[in-house]
Amino acid sequence: MRLVDTHTHAWGPDTAELPWPAELLPPGWEGPYTAHDLVADMDAASVDEAVVVTTPLYGRGERANEYTMRAIEAYPDRLWGVALMDFFRGDPDEVHAALRRVVGHDRVLGVRMHACLRYEEHSSELDRTADWILDDALDPVWTEAARLDTSVFLFPKADQLSMVGTLAERHPEVSMVVDHMAYPDETTAPDEPPWTDFEALADHGNVAVKVSSLPRSSEEAWPYEDLHGYVRRLVDWFGPERLLLGSDYPWMDDWATYGECLNWVEEAPFLSSRDLSYLSHRSFERVHEV
Repeated sequence: MRLVDTHTHAWGPDTAELPWPAELLPPGWEGPYTAHDLVADMDAASVDEAVVVTTPLYGRGERANEYTMRAIEAYPDRLWGVALMDFFRGDPDEVHAALRRVVGHDRVLGVRMHACLRYEEHSSELDRTADWILDDALDPVWTEAARLDTSVFLFPKADQLSMVGTLAERHPEVSMVVDHMAYPDETTAPDEPPWTDFEALADHGNVAVKVSSLPRSSEEAWPYEDLHGYVRRLVDWFGPERLLLGSDYPWMDDWATYGECLNWVEEAPFLSSRDLSYLSHRSFERVHEV
């Protein structure tokens, strides 16, 4: 079965040309995790293609996505990209131009909003109720995303799912993907609010969800059975056709191997062969029309 990992990261050495702050590296990391490293890990885990989500290490400036671009151009048959950008530019024409530029590559799927992080150059401080994604100043982003037919990848906590619903209703023509199942944690349960706001969110056909980053949220070892209830609910509400499997590697390296970040699905008894085919690649092809 074809396997597409819809959420990975890669970055190069810390150089004067493309510097990054070491304090923002994943737990346990001290140096780069290059596109070559990623593809080697993909080969070892039988992953056919992967999406490189631009790391916040590089901020949101003009060169934020440069390493991601280099990666997908080095491996044009294996890697896709998701970009970052400065959303609050003031002039709508500048916003339109910036979005066109960062998603202009034919293997860049869209742009990411770190909804649950404070809006800073290097987003790192958690704010689970931040509402900046609803700011009217972002209207040029949504109108241009619709015009370009590109996706917006939202990274919220459960408390912000109702905000994502508001956005999905305002902009039904924009494809939206929720990263990491809105990061379940000790404050959430699969059958209780606010995480159950996903049920209402599923009514919006323009929303999909990444079933990703499970090792970081789980209190248990592989195959992370304490999170299976969340996954089962998402299958019930969204159907497998709008769920995408992702690893979040190497941010997971402190918790799991690359293979374990993905192959846990094979141990989930409630997932049928059809479900697995959608999570592994068919939903990716459907959502992004590739």
